[in-house]
Order: sequence, then C-alpha cells, then structure tokens
Amino acid sequence: MTEHQPYTQVAKLHGFEVRHYPDYVLAQVKTYGEFNSAASNAFRPLVSYISGRNRTSTKYAMTAPVLHAPNPKATEHLVSFVLPEGTSIKDLPLPVDAEVTLIHVKAHYAAAITFRGLANYEKFNSLGSELKSAVESAGLKPSGDPYYARFDPPWRPGFLRHNEAIIGLVGYPKEKEKK
Repeated sequence: MTEHQPYTQVAKLHGFEVRHYPDYVLAQVKTYGEFNSAASNAFRPLVSYISGRNRTSTKYAMTAPVLHAPNPKATEHLVSFVLPEGTSIKDLPLPVDAEVTLIHVKAHYAAAITFRGLANYEKFNSLGSELKSAVESAGLKPSGDPYYARFDPPWRPGFLRHNEAIIGLVGYPKEKEKK
C-alpha cells in the first residue's frame, strides 16, 4: 500500500477541512504546457529520481499524493512528489537530472476539499476557486493559489479516484482558537 502524506485534521468548516501538515520534502519539476500534459511530462524525471537516478542511486518509495501547482497566469506548472515521512532534505542525494529540485516545506496549515472522479483542469480550477471563496467566507486568509493533489494511478477508474484541492492558510489558528 502506498504511504500517504501525513497531516492532522484540526477543523471542519463550511464544506472544507483545515489541516496541519508537519515538515516534509518534495522532489519537484517545473514544466510548461497544458495541465494534463504538463503533469505527464514531469512524471518521468520524478519517478526516475525516486527510482535511483540520483547521485547515490538511492531508491525511495512512491507516496501519495502527487502535487500539482499550476501558475494561473502562465502555462507553468510545478509537479511534486512528496518524499516518505521522516525524509530530511540534508540527507537526500542530489538529483542527476537538472530539472528535478528538492524543496523543504515547513509545517503549515492548509484548507482542503476532497472529491472523486477524473482530475482535469476544469474540475480542479472550479474546486480551487470554490475552496478559496469558502476559506475567505469563513474569515480565514488563503496563502497563494490553490494546488491539487492526485492520490491514484492513471489506470484506476475515474469514479474511484481520490483527489483534493488545497490552499495554504495564513495566520491559522486564530488567537481565540488556540488552547
């Protein structure tokens, strides 16, 4: 079974959940083009990295989700694999492929909407906009633009696929909610 990125659900609000993500590390590729083809183009170098195409030939387990952050003002996309829990960026071997970068992400809060079905741009964009509006309506402050998480392989039937729209939160939890 594929390891999933850990988080703690801290609240359920108006159709979305608020999560706390501990520190994690991403293997990431910047790619260009249409949403689905950009994700496909980034997949090979990312799989190669975790399959041992790195300076020490170290292999890493595939985890879920695959994260996809499109730039809404351009055809640029950041596609990322979350490396297994407990992975430290200082211990990772350098990638052989120059297009793969390693990113340490600090612990943070985020809001998420989960959904089933095919994960095309129109669906993600619609849910990302819905999530951002819901976050703002709840009196929370979003950080940046929504990004998307795919949990299943492409051969899984669409109606069984688990996907998410996620957006970071600024200033959460509010002082009055801290205990």
